[in-house]
Amino acid sequence: MVVGESGLGKSTLINSLFLGDMYKNRVIPPVEERIEKTTRIEKKTMDIEERGVRLRLTVVDTPGFGDSVNCEDSWRVCTAYIDEQFRQYFTDESGLNRRNIQDNRVHCCLYFVPPWGHSLRQMDLDLLRRLHRKVNIVLVIGKADCLTKTEVRNLKERILRDLEDNHIQLYQFPECDSDEDEDFKQQDRELKASIPFAVVGSNVILDIAGKKVRGRQYPWGVVNVEDPEHSDFIKLRTFLISTHMQDLKDTTQDVHYENFRAQCISQISQHALRERGKLKRDSISSTNGFEAAITETDRLLLQKDEEIRRMQDMLTQMQEKLKQTHLMEMKKNDSVIDV
Repeated sequence: MVVGESGLGKSTLINSLFLGDMYKNRVIPPVEERIEKTTRIEKKTMDIEERGVRLRLTVVDTPGFGDSVNCEDSWRVCTAYIDEQFRQYFTDESGLNRRNIQDNRVHCCLYFVPPWGHSLRQMDLDLLRRLHRKVNIVLVIGKADCLTKTEVRNLKERILRDLEDNHIQLYQFPECDSDEDEDFKQQDRELKASIPFAVVGSNVILDIAGKKVRGRQYPWGVVNVEDPEHSDFIKLRTFLISTHMQDLKDTTQDVHYENFRAQCISQISQHALRERGKLKRDSISSTNGFEAAITETDRLLLQKDEEIRRMQDMLTQMQEKLKQTHLMEMKKNDSVIDV
């Protein structure tokens, strides 16, 4: 993912990094349209080959970031896209067919910082606070050829100090294994010392003293973007494509995605507990209602039984009276016959 306001050389740098032209059909909107412009997502896919290995690379651009008058919510589109890719991967991983899962997660975010500021702006800090626990962030100072070496060094120091003061964590380089050769260890130390990368991009091939170089022609000379003395371009390209590509993917899987996955499972568990509690309460209410209904039925049955007993007693009393009356009449008849 490439994030940064317009005019910082993002498109030029991406084309320089991957030796392609990914933005040849882009139309720059006029100022009137940029007043209320919102951040949007653009995905472009290209195939690259590095040391005989073919790779399919997806670049997610965010045109419109920081271009509107009110930039308070520019970060929302970026975080929403990253979360959506995590959510889609979690859904696919939880499904039945898990063999051919397409991984569209964002493994690295190149965040461009303007060279004309004294350090990070509030807009930069707002986005970095919300992204640094979701994705591997790599800071890039765009168009660094407008700064002297001293200005570049001072800007890097201020940026790192602001990140530390605001507890923002960039991508952490892994430590070299003890059995690595000295050249690789030196390369790793140089990469770590270059953060944030101060880069210059160019799509123009210049002929300098019979040598073809990718650079920028100025009245006072030429900036060779592949010269380590002029730019950190080669270090950034080496970091992204050669030395740390797999570690970026592993960090996404083992740290950022696992954090998202744990939150999803926790939310699912809490939702299940709430549903279970609701069902339990509904069951208790139904049981209480059933018991109340049973109690009312028993009361009616007792009343009916009581009425039946009273009727039986009355019937018994009537039978006794009839029996006594019959005996009295028999005795009276017997007395008349005797006379």
